[in-house]
Amino acid sequence: MPITIAIDGHSSCGKSTMAKDLARQIGYIYIDSGAMYRCCTLFCIEQGLIREDGTVDVEALEPRMGEINVSFRFNPETGRPDAYLNGENVESRIRTMEVSSYVSPVAAIPFVRKAMTAQQQLMGQKGGIVMDGRDIGTAVFPNAEMKVFVTASPEVRAQRRYDELRAKGDDVSFDEILKNLQERDRIDSTREVAPLRQAPDALVLDNSHLTIEEQKQWLLDRFKEKTGE
Repeated sequence: MPITIAIDGHSSCGKSTMAKDLARQIGYIYIDSGAMYRCCTLFCIEQGLIREDGTVDVEALEPRMGEINVSFRFNPETGRPDAYLNGENVESRIRTMEVSSYVSPVAAIPFVRKAMTAQQQLMGQKGGIVMDGRDIGTAVFPNAEMKVFVTASPEVRAQRRYDELRAKGDDVSFDEILKNLQERDRIDSTREVAPLRQAPDALVLDNSHLTIEEQKQWLLDRFKEKTGE
């Protein structure tokens, strides 16, 4: 029987890369829950629902939640799924610093979380999935057979994010990224609905000083232990 794998953790700790690689290795479907909240945030930005002071126009957003449909399609060039917002590929647009700056406040809105959680549960109802995010093992799939909580120091995470954005040609500063990550950690961990926290039965992985290959092997070993393969 295929199982459900929930991978939670802090922003920019590499959990999406780990989840994608694991899913490909074991033949499961990968679902990036963080990308779903980024799609909601992009919708807010493009529809003028972010005020000049950076707050979200919650009253205007709530009746429009039905207009936000997120899906994923496999990209044969990258070997990974791309995020689509209402049928349009927005994979590159949701990874910008602008979206990163607003995604935590948007994701903290209760009706946004309710809508995205419903879409996520629908996607994963048959098992055989790897989903990563902030509340997968605690709120979305509390009965997941395998739960992992990934963490790393803020400085390590900021450096990874800085290197990633610079490689794409983005003009960003390390200090700005570090400040953004620390603020996202604060919002994610203190929000009222489904805050970021480690599930009691989650396996903890601090990957501050691990290579990608070491992380991949650690995850694969834990999967084999859970499934008896």
